[in-house]
Amino acid sequence: MSNTTEPVERSEKEDRGFFGQPFALANLFGVEMWERFSFYGMQGILIYYLYYSVSDGGLGISQAAATSIVGAYGGTVYLSTILGAWVADRLLGSERTLFYSASLVMAGHIALSVLPGMWGVGVGLVMVAFGSGGLKANATSLVGDLYSEQDNRRDAGFSIFYMGINIGGLVGPLLTGAVQDAWGFHAGFALAAVGMALGLIQYTLGRKHLHGIGAEPGNPLPADKRALYIGIGIAAIVVVAVASITGLITADNMSDVVVGLTIVASVGYFLLMLTSKKVTKVERSRVFAFIPMFIASAAFWSLFQQQFTTVPVISDKLLDRNLFGWDFPPTWVQSINPVFIIIFAGVFAAMWTKLGDRQPSSPIKFALGTGTMGLAFLAFIPITGGGPNSAPLLGLAGVLLLFTFAELFLSPVGLSLATKLAPEHFHTQMVALFFLSVALGSSMAGTLAGYFDIDDSRPFFLIIGFSSIGIGVLLALASPWIKKLMQGVK
Repeated sequence: MSNTTEPVERSEKEDRGFFGQPFALANLFGVEMWERFSFYGMQGILIYYLYYSVSDGGLGISQAAATSIVGAYGGTVYLSTILGAWVADRLLGSERTLFYSASLVMAGHIALSVLPGMWGVGVGLVMVAFGSGGLKANATSLVGDLYSEQDNRRDAGFSIFYMGINIGGLVGPLLTGAVQDAWGFHAGFALAAVGMALGLIQYTLGRKHLHGIGAEPGNPLPADKRALYIGIGIAAIVVVAVASITGLITADNMSDVVVGLTIVASVGYFLLMLTSKKVTKVERSRVFAFIPMFIASAAFWSLFQQQFTTVPVISDKLLDRNLFGWDFPPTWVQSINPVFIIIFAGVFAAMWTKLGDRQPSSPIKFALGTGTMGLAFLAFIPITGGGPNSAPLLGLAGVLLLFTFAELFLSPVGLSLATKLAPEHFHTQMVALFFLSVALGSSMAGTLAGYFDIDDSRPFFLIIGFSSIGIGVLLALASPWIKKLMQGVK
């Protein structure tokens, strides 16, 4: 692609201005950090806003409906990466799509902070979901564009980028939780809006360092087809609105609806790439290789995203939060995993760099991530059976440390793998396909949380934990076949 070749060559041969990485990575690191600050800051207080009583500043809906909404919202964020990727590849290019998406995120947080009740939740979450989806897909794609396919810095660069995500994920819940505790939920949502505004300003000032990367769409949509796609978009909005008004979509079944939509979208995307005449034989083989990785990723995220469904309930109702006489806020539990990520992301990046060509293959890393996630769920069993205020804070922190190791095996590697396996004409959309696995897992997290019984949680953790370990074992056994399909990509 003529619009990216020259910048990639410069970044690989000359540009090592950001910890040995291309300097443009610093700008993408920053905007993603602020977006995650606002995202995790808002999500850290969202479930409590939904199920806390009106007298406590919440909306007073049921816990089951609250977890379904949170799961559906998390799934929609990643499901909307399809739209963000499509707009980038067909209309605006990744760089401009990222800018407009960040603006939409900021507007969504403002809506949550000023609009009352479920009206504010509906408008705000839709705007944040679609904005975050567009931003995530395109920020990731732009990071991938900074490197050539064989540049050994790629996985390390994605790990550094991932550290930025988790700095935002650490600070966001701490500050929004403190603000919510002092001034209420709407003040917490307003702080999330301020965070995204800072990210937007920073990104605008640093856009020039991309040197034209992502400036043009890779597969421009012909002008005579634009009216058709606008009509499809309007029809989709009408269908969702009618389904909501008539009761087909409710708070209780929302996560199930998103699961179904994500499965349909994922199958459609795989078929689109596998049948496209623009995809070469080698590229098609690589897309086939991505299918088992997609399944493993979805299984992983259905467990990992319990941090926003099951884990907050445990933190609120079972956790002993007394820390030397101080009551540790339940919202701050959301910051434990980012602390571990910040500590260990650099360790993993250095490990992959040091190992170079000797590091485990991507399928083995995925297998390790999925298996470790299963172990983490088994580790919940000894700390959650004693009733209110019985779960030790250090015990929960230990479980979340396993979450962290699993995440570092799979998530940044998955982002990198998607850019390496992507067909040339579906570059950003392949990244969106990885995020579809996250969408499927996130929405499934809301559905699975509906089976969590706080009074008898052992079967929940046993079944899910061993299932995840089994998927990891199967993926490890299939890794030689997968590597063959990857056609030289490591």
